[in-house]
Amino acid sequence: MNDVSCTVKTWDGEYTVGLQYLKSYNYLPQECQQMQEIRDRISQVYSSELEESVQRFLESLGKLKRTYLTALEEKLLRLLESEYGNG
Repeated sequence: MNDVSCTVKTWDGEYTVGLQYLKSYNYLPQECQQMQEIRDRISQVYSSELEESVQRFLESLGKLKRTYLTALEEKLLRLLESEYGNG
């Protein structure tokens, strides 16, 4: 982070973003950790070689603003992790 921008690590890469474009969701430290874990899991599975529907599902998980996965989302992500050898 510097005076006008910072680098943000997301599920699909790192981006340099102007500070004026950032929005705080006021997550607690534990919630930030949960978001990082979700991001890391998605990053390990995501590939441009996946079927389009799988890519879109993972992309939608990466855009969630909540700090947890629903039971169904968790099951689907675990299935993808096991299918692609990352679980």
